[in-house]
Amino acid sequence: MTIATIPDSADWPTLGVAGRNTYRVSDQVVDMRRPPREPRPVRLSALPQDVVVDLSRAAMVIIDMQNDFCGAEGWIASLGIDFAGGRALVEPISRAATAMRDAGAPVIWLNWGVRPDRANLSPGTQHPFNPNGRGPGLAGPRQAGAREYGVLQHGEWGAELIPGLERHEGDIWVDKHRISGFHDTPLDAILRNHDVTTVLFAGVNADHCVLGTLMDANFHGYDTIMLEDCVATTSPEFCMQATLHNVRFCFGFTTTSQELAEAAAR
Repeated sequence: MTIATIPDSADWPTLGVAGRNTYRVSDQVVDMRRPPREPRPVRLSALPQDVVVDLSRAAMVIIDMQNDFCGAEGWIASLGIDFAGGRALVEPISRAATAMRDAGAPVIWLNWGVRPDRANLSPGTQHPFNPNGRGPGLAGPRQAGAREYGVLQHGEWGAELIPGLERHEGDIWVDKHRISGFHDTPLDAILRNHDVTTVLFAGVNADHCVLGTLMDANFHGYDTIMLEDCVATTSPEFCMQATLHNVRFCFGFTTTSQELAEAAAR
């Protein structure tokens, strides 16, 4: 039996996520060795304890920073609900996202983007958005000035990012249709394909979709960190305090965008 040598596959075509989860391939050989990645450890001041995070295996998930929740003409604003807390997140979210991109970490935008036919939306999912059955509800038609669109519907204005936030080249977009962004979406597969073990969370509402997705991430085995200055809610203040307590007590840690940016720069 001839002992085959290990090929030098550095210049071969690649399949997969560049720099993270790839094969190198030729006509005769598939090199299944994953590319080496240099660790990028940072220490973050956090609660209930400081944490050391490897940014080379981290991702940031930004939840529901879209017009219908945070826009002046959005669905939430039309209900007379104060959306200023969400609007105030533009600067800290941008700061944290920039730090993550500079570290080579994935930035994932996770937004409501429901089917126009509501074919996968149970009554229990639809009810909070249309409790008396007389509103537009999810994907229902709504007039905003001269604009008519479907509420939180995929591809429409209500599901777009608010002004001031920008999806950069290389960022990843995931539509969801439940409080948790893991249910019936590719989020888990995307994180695992990018070899992510730690997920940092931002967005609205802290006590609804952010917490629900963070909890599911914890249940899936990810390390979870909430960026507390990058989350807001339209709920009463005690809901925010309970959310921060529950994250710190049961599901992970909290820190800030400033702490992340300064640690990444160091």
